[in-house]
Amino acid sequence: MIIERVSYTAGYAGFFFDDQRAIKTGAEHNGFVYRGDPVTTGFSAIREAGRSVSVLLTLDNGNTAVGDCAAVQYSGAGGRDPLFLPEHYLPFLKTHVSPLLLGRSVDEFLPNARFFDSLQIDGRRLHTALRYGLTQALLHATALAHNQTMTEVVCREFDLPIVLQPVPLFAQTGDDRYTSVDKMILKRVDALPHGLINSVDTKLGRKGEKLQEYIRWLVRRVAELRLDPGYLPDLHIDVYGTLGMIFDHNLERVTDYLAGLADDAAPHRLWIEGPVDMGEKPKQIDALGAITAALTRQGSPVRVVADEWCNTLSDIMEFTDARCCHMVQIKTPDLGGVHTIVEAVRYCREHGVEAYQGGTCNETDVTARVCVHLALAARPMRMLVKPGMGFDEGMVVVYNEMMRTLALLEARS
Repeated sequence: MIIERVSYTAGYAGFFFDDQRAIKTGAEHNGFVYRGDPVTTGFSAIREAGRSVSVLLTLDNGNTAVGDCAAVQYSGAGGRDPLFLPEHYLPFLKTHVSPLLLGRSVDEFLPNARFFDSLQIDGRRLHTALRYGLTQALLHATALAHNQTMTEVVCREFDLPIVLQPVPLFAQTGDDRYTSVDKMILKRVDALPHGLINSVDTKLGRKGEKLQEYIRWLVRRVAELRLDPGYLPDLHIDVYGTLGMIFDHNLERVTDYLAGLADDAAPHRLWIEGPVDMGEKPKQIDALGAITAALTRQGSPVRVVADEWCNTLSDIMEFTDARCCHMVQIKTPDLGGVHTIVEAVRYCREHGVEAYQGGTCNETDVTARVCVHLALAARPMRMLVKPGMGFDEGMVVVYNEMMRTLALLEARS
């Protein structure tokens, strides 16, 4: 089966692009936006509407496969590709990519995915958002060609078993760190709340006291609202390197603070994502490694999650090989081709590091559904609920797609 027609359309993503550097250095909220000027190249404001590009591949049997090009909320930060705006990339797609898609066979997924993921135009690889969307559409096209789910395609081409069990879900609150937690508890999310701890003064505290109180509140709230006493979600909180900021990047002080959070979180297990941001990959690996090793020596159950500077498949392999963390976030849009998400999860699992198939609130319903199929095939430890920051919408998209797919797989087995 071949591609007969290629179309593109610009759309919105599930959240916004935010200038992370401006926010971390003190930009103030002004309603839903931020006061001040952006500092990251490409931004015209500290907060901009998230955008996407849909790739539509019409096959010779009349079916149309869809993939969405999307980029993370904090584009241009932590070594990532620059801001993704459709008006910059639609002409490029039509001129350079469409001729390579037209007439292409979609009977297999991996050869097509690897071709476009490594493709160079004028000596440069495609923006990660483009690779992300193109390979989603190609995966969907192969599933349509074989009348299968995308999960089945991935399992067949990667020689993976089909497992008829859901993947644990991790939900994010955005700035609504209290009401959204109540919703998560009522819907029995496996891990929560992310928390968006990206400001020292308003969310962390100059001594970390605001985060400590928030964790204690989480523990109390779960106990108050859960209907089943056996419901004990994992706590997973992203602090965006702010611990390094308040402790002047003194890793011993960061470690001691993290170890102390275990008592605040008990009886829940606690993961802290991005405790420090050292500004470059080698220093980030060294710093996380020192923190992780010190926590291990202390016998602390608190677990460190790598995020910043761990963007591509090769980055994830470096962080994993260094054993510098307990868990790696596989931030799906940053990897480009969706096949590399599967490869990243497998690499982590095979080398004894926990894999968190993440992503961003700034994705779309299409990218979230594709990621469900990748997770069901590759089996990460947890998967992010996305898109958006409202929780309910992303939960509907991800959870329901997972349950529908598992029902189909079970019926076929």
